[in-house]
Amino acid sequence: MTGLRLRQLVIAARSVDTIDRLQDALQLDTAFIDPGVAEFGLTNAVFAIGDQFLEVVVPVNASAPAQRFLDRCGEGGYMAIFQVPDLEIARQCADRLGVRRVWNIDLEDIAASHLHPGDIGGAIVSLDTPKPPGAWRWGGPDWTERSVPGQIIGATLQSPHPNRLAQKWADVLGTTVEPNGNSLKTDDGYVRFEAGDRDALTRFHLALSHLHDQHSGGMQMTIGSLDLSW
Repeated sequence: MTGLRLRQLVIAARSVDTIDRLQDALQLDTAFIDPGVAEFGLTNAVFAIGDQFLEVVVPVNASAPAQRFLDRCGEGGYMAIFQVPDLEIARQCADRLGVRRVWNIDLEDIAASHLHPGDIGGAIVSLDTPKPPGAWRWGGPDWTERSVPGQIIGATLQSPHPNRLAQKWADVLGTTVEPNGNSLKTDDGYVRFEAGDRDALTRFHLALSHLHDQHSGGMQMTIGSLDLSW
């Protein structure tokens, strides 16, 4: 066990219609709507899968960072939220590496920092330490009652320099690149890095074996182990 967990993955979408399509396609339970994301010019929906979370964010004003992301890249992977054993150590590591922290919060039940995507590459990365470790404020107060069986088993990023991007993420997350040079291991699965024309979070990997193969809008969904890709 590494102590590093992939707790939540986030999709940026143009419309709440994407939330409805995703919920129907994956047969997810009721979402938590977090009023706190209004601070970032967003509305959202957070779905619980086991003790992990799939979130969709939708900008509600033109100045929202997520709107700029959509204008530049279209709908797709926007953010990866990792649970780290000690946030203060993780923050010091990010600062030492020159990775800007663009948002910080310290609450009784969770502390978190968002890292600038231009510094780490590929997506916004959030470093979070919940108290106790099994808790998760961002899932809503009743997430255990709304959780469906399953697991987020990894994610894939693309980059013109995938090995370099893998090393940057490893350095910030306080872990090591696997011997293959293009993946990081978490307690939930692997974050993989592959060649592509730009730095981007392109696929989410989930295990939801009760579903059938299907396609929903711009998201390709292959079930068994399930991939969401853009």
